[in-house]
Amino acid sequence: MDIMPILFFIVVIDLIGFGIIIPLLPFYAEFFKASPATVGMIMATYSLAQFIAAPFWGWLSDRIGRRPVLLASLAGSAVAYSLLGFADNLWLLFGARALGGLMAGNISAAFAYVADITTPENRAKGMGLMGAAFGLGFVIGPVIGGILAGPDPINADYKSPSLAAAGLSMLALILALLFLKESLPREARNRLQSKSNKSYLTQMRLSLKFPNLAFLILISFLTTVVFSGLEVSFPLWSHRQFGWGPEQNAYLFAFVGVLGALVQGGLAGLLSKRYGEIGLIIQGACTLCLGVILIPFAETVTFLVIAMTIAGYGFSIISPAINSAISLQVDRGSQGMVMGVTRSAMTLARVAGPILAGALFSAFGKDWPFYAGAIIMAAVFFLVSRRKPLLTSARKPLSPLDQI
Repeated sequence: MDIMPILFFIVVIDLIGFGIIIPLLPFYAEFFKASPATVGMIMATYSLAQFIAAPFWGWLSDRIGRRPVLLASLAGSAVAYSLLGFADNLWLLFGARALGGLMAGNISAAFAYVADITTPENRAKGMGLMGAAFGLGFVIGPVIGGILAGPDPINADYKSPSLAAAGLSMLALILALLFLKESLPREARNRLQSKSNKSYLTQMRLSLKFPNLAFLILISFLTTVVFSGLEVSFPLWSHRQFGWGPEQNAYLFAFVGVLGALVQGGLAGLLSKRYGEIGLIIQGACTLCLGVILIPFAETVTFLVIAMTIAGYGFSIISPAINSAISLQVDRGSQGMVMGVTRSAMTLARVAGPILAGALFSAFGKDWPFYAGAIIMAAVFFLVSRRKPLLTSARKPLSPLDQI
């Protein structure tokens, strides 16, 4: 039996459940009288807990296998969504998101599962399927969540979307329990244990020895800070600007998701051949800056859709370009270590972005998260433009692992 379609289906179901919550949370928090700054902290709680738990899940999956980790994290996600649905105060909302982040080992386990069952020749295809699962989840999920919650944030149904997400996690758990076998043989686990003696700090130190890598990770961090801040502040802004609730925001989020899938699925590859990774980073920074600065000036829905299209295109271009540029800076034997450090930096950016956006929203008004985002992306554009000759002429160095 070909296991990839089953794994794909499980990940899609799980990510639809995750996507259901996206347009809901800012309004849910405001329902409990949370300020925009507190909303930002609630949104950051998930990523912070995920950052703390991710090394443990990775360590555990190398020792006991991918299947038990996948099953445990899916069960934990179902509990977290259920707790979210029955939350009757702000602290339970914080607790539900913290538990959800701590239980977010299912996606990394799924990617590790793909790496286990594919050959080097067809691994890109397998990872592409996982990327497509992400895209589907983040397009379908918000629409379902918005429809279930309704258009009015004051009288929205916050329980049904959360329980629907819990039900989808349970469905994914049952499918994994019935159809997924362990992908990592015991002898492979023993080999991985012998290779995993380096601490995370050691991996970070070794990764940053590569020329230009610290700079590119910083650029990726700043870009993610801006876009994650946009995800948090936009629902609050649209409610104040247009009177929108979860449903209207869900449709716009789904539109941006479709746009991102189209750009990253085809256009980004074509453009990279013409402009190169660094050229696309510069183009994406400029476009994201323009889109973000236009949002506060939107007085009609048409203008807003244009601004979000520009911003969504910019992020969809710059994100894969940065990942590709990082990959090209290192040797093949260090790819996993460097990408792990990069993903950790992105998780921290998803902690910093919502907190910064929420604080600016509370302190200076609804438009300031977008002004700040535009300033950051203008700085990214300037920094990368100045460093472009050095970045484009860099050669892959020897692995720093060879130096120890």
